[in-house]
Amino acid sequence: MLEPGQILQPADTGTVHDEAHGGELHPHPVPLPLLAGVFGALIALTVATVAVTYVDLGSMNLVIAMVIAAVKGVLVAEIFMHLRWDKPFHRFALLSAVCFVALFIGILLLDTGAYSGDMIPGYGPGVEQ
Repeated sequence: MLEPGQILQPADTGTVHDEAHGGELHPHPVPLPLLAGVFGALIALTVATVAVTYVDLGSMNLVIAMVIAAVKGVLVAEIFMHLRWDKPFHRFALLSAVCFVALFIGILLLDTGAYSGDMIPGYGPGVEQ
């Protein structure tokens, strides 16, 4: 039973504010050579993406471009969004969200085959015969 005027203590939520150093945030400095290296890698991967468009690899062009984009996304998330030094749950949450978006887009693309037979040939803007 609480006494009148008694101050409640906050529950332990496992956050950074409950740690022994009094809840002060201690950001981790990222070394400048690492940031410059990631920036250089992002520029090189962008050049590689553009270079792939000039080579005719058939349907593999899209696959290669998506792999390069995924690598760039991982670099940005891990280094610039500091997921490399964060709790593993945050990495899991981001990965789960990306997987669910991919799942929903995949279901949407599977559905387009269901009504493509009902389309009127030549009807619609931008449709070439």
